[in-house]
Amino acid sequence: MNGMAIACFAQRIGGALLSRGLAALVAMALGVMVLQGAGTSASAQQPVGDPAAEAPVQGQVPGNTLGTNSDTELWRAVRQGVAGNVSIPDKNAATLVQSEGELWRSLRNGPLALYASWALLAMVVVLCIFFAIRGRIRIEHGRSDRKITRFAAVERFGHWLLASSFIILALTGLNVMYGRYVLLPVIGPDAFGAMTLFGKYLHNYLAFAFMAGLVIIFAMWVRHNLPHSTDIKWILQGGGIFSKKLHPPAKKFNAGQKMIFWLTILCGISISMSGWSLLFPYTTHFFSGTFGAVNSVFGTELPTALTVLQEQQLASLWHAIMSVFLICVIIAHIYIGSIGMEGAFDAMGSGEVDLNWAKEHHSLWVEEVLARQGEEKHPPAAQPAE
Repeated sequence: MNGMAIACFAQRIGGALLSRGLAALVAMALGVMVLQGAGTSASAQQPVGDPAAEAPVQGQVPGNTLGTNSDTELWRAVRQGVAGNVSIPDKNAATLVQSEGELWRSLRNGPLALYASWALLAMVVVLCIFFAIRGRIRIEHGRSDRKITRFAAVERFGHWLLASSFIILALTGLNVMYGRYVLLPVIGPDAFGAMTLFGKYLHNYLAFAFMAGLVIIFAMWVRHNLPHSTDIKWILQGGGIFSKKLHPPAKKFNAGQKMIFWLTILCGISISMSGWSLLFPYTTHFFSGTFGAVNSVFGTELPTALTVLQEQQLASLWHAIMSVFLICVIIAHIYIGSIGMEGAFDAMGSGEVDLNWAKEHHSLWVEEVLARQGEEKHPPAAQPAE
């Protein structure tokens, strides 16, 4: 009896719970249907537009998907290098896109690298052709048994300080421009990477030795490299290098050497200034100041409102251009001072040159030296060694 009562009680409770659950499910279904009906009616109230009619008109974006105005002008300004605001110390990060960087890369890796290689190759080819035709310029009267001091030790020190530093700078700089194409396939990435890193440090620190050499040779030789009336005759006669019997008079430095001197000084200063801006980036404004001076003198309209990044890009291009030009000049200088002319290297080697060589190439200077030494102004010609 008790068991039947308990069963009946449980059946009544289960039925009640089931009834309440079904009621809740029905209520939820009705709510969903009501919400869907409301959404459908709202959608039905919005007119369906013609896609062609929703094209942007006067900068307005249809459908309010991007706001009320087009962002075309925004991205155009970003593409042109307009800077925003940043909270980090590096303010250059405020510029998202710097279009001049693409131009710089295309110029450096394209025309600059190509024309520079042509210039270097052309200089070597011209010198080879000249050597094949003219041969080595010999001492016409042969070597004598007398020597004359051409350059003192301090002069040779200044010359070799400048020359050795420039050669290393030239080689490491050319490696930056052409190494990946010439050396990398030959020695492999590991050796090339280590060599280039070491070359970078050499390039950075030997730049100061190059600058010091420029100052030294300028202070010692500027008075000897001022224009002189004899330079015109020397130029008209081609320095006598095209004729075995022609020896135009010259002082301590002839017109050709004076050209080398001033090209080295002027190009060296220009290379040093652009190199300084690359060593210490974002600290100089050499080009904006130079462009302003050029505009005031020649009436041009070169840009003067340059950003620090634009200054760096111009410095990089100018540094490469002037360096390649000076390398070409120095290649010719090395040629004439070594295999191109007999006895020329002695001037910077031991500092003592053969008297016959000196009289053939620097006759006026020889007269000055011998006069200071108390000898006759026109001493007898030295006899060639037997």
